[in-house]
Amino acid sequence: MEVRKRAIVIEKTLPGSFTGTILDAWLKENGIDTLVIVGYMSQMCCDTTARQAVHLGYQVEFLSDATGTLDFSNQAGKVSAEELHRATLVTQQFRFSKVLTTEAWIGSLNSVGK
Repeated sequence: MEVRKRAIVIEKTLPGSFTGTILDAWLKENGIDTLVIVGYMSQMCCDTTARQAVHLGYQVEFLSDATGTLDFSNQAGKVSAEELHRATLVTQQFRFSKVLTTEAWIGSLNSVGK
């Protein structure tokens, strides 16, 4: 199995990547002030981590096409993956994150320092 080069691996047991982990300390030690949110599920781990990051003073970029979810149905109701993902993105953009596509995010990296 091929292993990718990485600076750190952080294991988490709850939706928020900061809860019970060394993530905040590691980011501060390394002078990182912006997080890019990608992954699964938009309304759980991605949303929780983004909100925690803002509360801790980080800038957050949430990639709309590099996050996702699935349909949910329970006693409280039913919601499609598309509706749930869109609602999460709208809420993130309203207060917590800069929501971008991956292409737009890459473009923003290319313009840094120019």
